[in-house]
Amino acid sequence: MKPAVYQRKTNYWLQAFFRWLEQVAGNGKPPEWAVVMGTAILVGCGAGFGAVVFRWLIESAQQVSFDGGSTLFGFLGDYYFFFVPALGGLIVGPLVYFFAREAKGHGVPEVMEAVALKSGVIRPRVAVVKSLASSICIGSGGSVGREGPIVQIGSALGSTIGQRLNLSPERIRSLVACGAAGGISATFNAPIAGAIFALEIILGEIHASYFGAVVMSSVIADVIVHSFEGSVRAFPVPAYMLVSNWELILYALLGALAAVVAIVYAKLIYAMEDLFDGWKRFPEYLKPVVGGLILGIIGIVCISGDFTFQRDGLTIPGVFGVGYELIAPALLGELALRTALVLLVLKLIATAVTLGSGGSGGVFAPSLFLGAMLGMVFGHYMHTWFPESTAPAGAYALVGMAATFAGTAHAPATAILIMFEMTGDYKIILPLMFATVVSMIISRAIEPESIYTLKLTRRGVKITPKREVDVFDDIPVSVVMTREYDSVPHTMPVHELIDEFERTHHHGFPVLDDGGRLYGVVTLGDLEAALLEEGAVQKLVADIATTTVVVGYPDETMGSALWRMGVHRVGRLPIVDRTDEKRIVGVIRRADVIHAYEQAVAQRTQTSQRLHEVRAAQDDKTHVVEVVIPYKHPLAGKTVQEVARQLPAACILVSIRRGKQIVFPHGSTVIRFGDRIVALASEDCVEEVRQSLSAT
Repeated sequence: MKPAVYQRKTNYWLQAFFRWLEQVAGNGKPPEWAVVMGTAILVGCGAGFGAVVFRWLIESAQQVSFDGGSTLFGFLGDYYFFFVPALGGLIVGPLVYFFAREAKGHGVPEVMEAVALKSGVIRPRVAVVKSLASSICIGSGGSVGREGPIVQIGSALGSTIGQRLNLSPERIRSLVACGAAGGISATFNAPIAGAIFALEIILGEIHASYFGAVVMSSVIADVIVHSFEGSVRAFPVPAYMLVSNWELILYALLGALAAVVAIVYAKLIYAMEDLFDGWKRFPEYLKPVVGGLILGIIGIVCISGDFTFQRDGLTIPGVFGVGYELIAPALLGELALRTALVLLVLKLIATAVTLGSGGSGGVFAPSLFLGAMLGMVFGHYMHTWFPESTAPAGAYALVGMAATFAGTAHAPATAILIMFEMTGDYKIILPLMFATVVSMIISRAIEPESIYTLKLTRRGVKITPKREVDVFDDIPVSVVMTREYDSVPHTMPVHELIDEFERTHHHGFPVLDDGGRLYGVVTLGDLEAALLEEGAVQKLVADIATTTVVVGYPDETMGSALWRMGVHRVGRLPIVDRTDEKRIVGVIRRADVIHAYEQAVAQRTQTSQRLHEVRAAQDDKTHVVEVVIPYKHPLAGKTVQEVARQLPAACILVSIRRGKQIVFPHGSTVIRFGDRIVALASEDCVEEVRQSLSAT
């Protein structure tokens, strides 16, 4: 079916659904509860069916890769496993690179970024590309999970439905969370944990306005998967319990070890990503092939050491795929100690190589695998040393899974609830909670960012836990920065620098090289520290300047720049060209920040006053026009000044609603996808204003 035809059919059925709701309401407009629950049910259905299809794709890819491949290339023997992941990478690399680069990696950070910064907008094609890329990657032996892809697939479905129905950004965000909840629920048969995952990780807040819709989607997705696959729990787990109270000390120790494993896990993934990103001249779309070859070597090691599992009569390397086949015996305490210990190390490396080289898949399942192996090893020794007062090794494997995931994702509620729903037994909940909280506290103390937010932080994206109305969040740095600034050359003697500080009363200067490019910064603190050393007056500025410089960019918001200044405790920020970080274009100082704040507050007050005066003057002859800027709208990316030129004189743009944030527009404010523009127009030009703002 052609994309255009598919889109028309999709829009037709969605619109038909809401026309039915309008008829039920009887007043031409469906009530709010009907919109919320109706869209939540649609997204839940999509996530449930999406999970079923995705599992089928994985199974199909596995059959082709291993069943068919081993028959066709049987003459290679066990060395066939060396080539399988590379062949998968040969398909995954170009698929992601040329069709949807958001599908690279584990997916959840991209969903979080879309919710926080893009009004929940995710390209519809992401669901298709992610499904294909991740299923091929997992099916050909990639050491990744299926939960992250299902979350991204469900979220993309939710975003697409919201965009097609022209819902508000807040509703689209809610539907993205609904899709994520449905994905987790469908994977683990854990609807409560799915809902909490969406609220705790995707939205970053547990709020009553989201809860009902998210739970509805989670339950619907779970019911759909049950209807296809039955009520089978993800893992068979015996009814473990706390044997003695002092055993909590051992579980706390396990939580501490799980935190260490979680940090190593996250750091290793991004270290491997940096390694592959450093190959600038190597084609991006072929890097997964190299990762596949490395994974193949690890697979041969597993085969030679008998660290394997059986699938349909075939012997598969233990690090290949999701890893559920080996988690199950670990939870039952049936896995050999040597096997668990070796797989703990090899799985760390295999997952880092798969994702670092550009593979597509999740980090959720590998963290559970690592936790199960860690808990199995730890529990084996504890039960050997204290057989009468400790639970079997399988109980520690279960708790280790929750603790490692909590340390990785900084999501203790999700970790506890997933394990609780998987076991259905309350008796193990106390050790689960204890070890999980210990792991999260330690991991967060060592690394404040989770494995999800760390990826965004490395790209310079800040995810705040709540959306506050901040006057700085819509002011670009280019409007505030000082373009004419004092600087000093790096060859200036220190005794002349002292004169500059006395003359200008500044607390710091940008330092420029002979070509006028940014060399570093020198502060009054740097000077004072240098003067304590002998012979400081004979030194040059280059000898005392800081050359590792925190910088800002003209196109970022003042809120982002201020956050960076606060984190690094700097009072001034050089602003550089984003394409050439040595070309300085301005400076932000404390005085600039204060001036910008005063301007923003004045702008807000002025807008409110103008709105009041216009309403008072024209009374009922003035009308409010509201228009949502949907995905790919021509006004997106334009400034308010450019948009205002197209509007009649008897009209003003009053505000822009961006999620829960109210932006009071000025000339340089940029219109974004999902913005709800509120304009005030006289009665005779309402239609003209509406047409201008709704232009396609």
